[in-house]
Amino acid sequence: MKDQAKIIVALLAGAAIGAAVGILLAPSSGSELRGDIADYVDDLVGTARDKAEATANSLRDYGNSAIERSKSKFRSAVNDLSEYRDGVVDSVKSRANNVADAGKEVVEHAKSRVKGSANDLNDNIQDA
Repeated sequence: MKDQAKIIVALLAGAAIGAAVGILLAPSSGSELRGDIADYVDDLVGTARDKAEATANSLRDYGNSAIERSKSKFRSAVNDLSEYRDGVVDSVKSRANNVADAGKEVVEHAKSRVKGSANDLNDNIQDA
């Protein structure tokens, strides 16, 4: 891109120099020549200003667009992470509930066996 900009600047400078030489060599009075040169320079300055403003606006629009795309991608990533987190939390809760239920069953089974053993021991003691 920098090489293209250099070529464009060189072409514009060459055109300006060629026009200035042409005006200087043209048969006209000094005041007309100065007026023509001033008009030409004013036109060049106006054209350069217009192109600079257009380029600045284009860059501003591109920058704003890039910022909006970045914000959108960031929001999307945050939403994806939030959904993933919610899924992991739900999975962990479900597994914890399953473990708790299994633990309750083991405890109830153990209580039942202990009670049965105590009843058997009690029966054996009473029979003796």
